[in-house]
Amino acid sequence: MSKKKIGFTIGKYAPLHKGHQLVIDTAIKEMDEVYCVIYDTDVIDLNIEKRADWLKKLYPKVHIIYAYNSPKQYGLDSESVKIQMEYLSSLVKDIPVTHFYSSELYGEKVAEYMNIENRLVDLKRKKVPIHATEIRADFQKNQKFLDEIVYKDLKKL
Repeated sequence: MSKKKIGFTIGKYAPLHKGHQLVIDTAIKEMDEVYCVIYDTDVIDLNIEKRADWLKKLYPKVHIIYAYNSPKQYGLDSESVKIQMEYLSSLVKDIPVTHFYSSELYGEKVAEYMNIENRLVDLKRKKVPIHATEIRADFQKNQKFLDEIVYKDLKKL
């Protein structure tokens, strides 16, 4: 019997957009089980629970892990990577993950640290040419990159 394939991805999902969804959809197609780690953040005026609700509605079979009080130090330097990897490892420590999904260069660091496979999805943003920063700057202009449930919540802000 082959080993169960368990993938996970991380994000602030601030807001959840079609690029995030491409990563999650790819993981769902390729894995037996998928986890989404959702980080707390103040870059958007929607709490972690509301952002997790989007994931729950769109992906009812995906497991949600809440990343409260996450480290604020980011980067690919060795100290930042160590801080982030220790935190992330503590969140998934009881889950036998086999793959990490992202569209970011840090995916290599996560996979290496956890000794799992790195699965990059649309790194160059050719399939979904957007970043959450652009959406936060003008969510109406970038509505085409948002699911309707996300857009409805953003309109309330």
